[in-house]
Amino acid sequence: MPLPTDAELNAIGVLKRRLIEARVLAPMLDAMSARFGREAVQEIARSVIIGLAEAQGAQLANSVGGCSLAHFEGTLDRWKADDALQITVQESTTERFAFDVTRCRYAEMYRELGIPELGAILSCNRDAALMDGFNPDVAFTRTQTIMGGATHCDFVYTLKRAPRASA
Repeated sequence: MPLPTDAELNAIGVLKRRLIEARVLAPMLDAMSARFGREAVQEIARSVIIGLAEAQGAQLANSVGGCSLAHFEGTLDRWKADDALQITVQESTTERFAFDVTRCRYAEMYRELGIPELGAILSCNRDAALMDGFNPDVAFTRTQTIMGGATHCDFVYTLKRAPRASA
């Protein structure tokens, strides 16, 4: 049986993918934490997720045919599928893209599963690394998250210099 393509995986939606991942990873991380220590296991999980997100960012830029902020903005529907995120765009230019997430079903899901501390590792942790892979010439900042208890997440992507010639 051939492995599913990225398009086939995206068809189920990122929220459902994160739910499936969390249901497998949470008990596995708990079991490993009991044996090796929670801090060490969570640091390994963070590192792995960051590496995966960076690779996915590069793949995403390649799949959409570019790495500009406009290209990135065009990909947000993947994370918003199934009403997973409600966002308000604050600014959208060639040099800056800023938006607020005003509802995050990812955070809600991790809380419902009883693993809110893993939400930051398994989901929020991906955001900066995804952009590093998508376009390392874009700086990402965020000062607060719903996962961390804030009323909204504030995403800001700023072009550091002229975009690369190719993704």
